[in-house]
Parts: sequence; structure tokens; C-alpha cells
Amino acid sequence: QVQLVESGGGLVQAGGSLRLSCAASGRIVGINRMGWYRQAPGKQRELVANITSDGTTNLADSVKGRFTISSDNAKNTVYLQMNSLKPEDTAVYFCKAVVRTTPAAYAFNYWGQGTQGTVSS
Repeated sequence: QVQLVESGGGLVQAGGSLRLSCAASGRIVGINRMGWYRQAPGKQRELVANITSDGTTNLADSVKGRFTISSDNAKNTVYLQMNSLKPEDTAVYFCKAVVRTTPAAYAFNYWGQGTQGTVSS
């Protein structure tokens, strides 16, 4: 099995920064993609950003210019640097990894437990 452990959430004032980390461990042959989703109270979970194994990134329009996603493939870890935070960024942030656990090409989705990020006005 594969485990994702997130860290770095917390409380910050508007305009501040947070840095999230997510480390994958377990039976990993390869990781196709890692990313971050978030879910605010009463809202659906939404994609924030993801990054492929070759470094291609994709960010939601709402965070472009403020958030940066990066990864360390050797450590199976993905980072989300969040700057210029706004109260509307308040949410539980979930890490997701698309992981191959066998040499076959098929990959599975794995999720972290979530970490709370709160931005006060």
C-alpha cells in the first residue's frame, strides 16, 4: 500500500504564506503525478495544482501568480508554496498521488488525510 503524509498547514493572516509538504511512501514503483486539492466548508473539493513526473505543472486560475507547486522525485515529495494568501484560500488541503505499485502501466489514486489551512482577514 501507499501512504501520503501531509504537513505544513496552519493559521496565517491575509497576505501571509504557508508551505505544504506531502511525502509518499510504501510500495511505490513510480509516481505519474502528484497534486493538491482543497475543500472549503460547504463546497466541493477542487484542484489547486498538480505536477507530473517530468515537471509539468498545472495550477487553478484562482491561485496562479500566488501559489507554486514543486516536487522532489527522489523523495517522492510534493510541495505547495502559498503566498499572498486570502481568506478565501481557507480550506482543508489534500494531497493526491497517482502511483504505480507494480511494473504494469496502470496507476492508482491515493489521498492524504488532509491538512487545515486557515487565513484570517
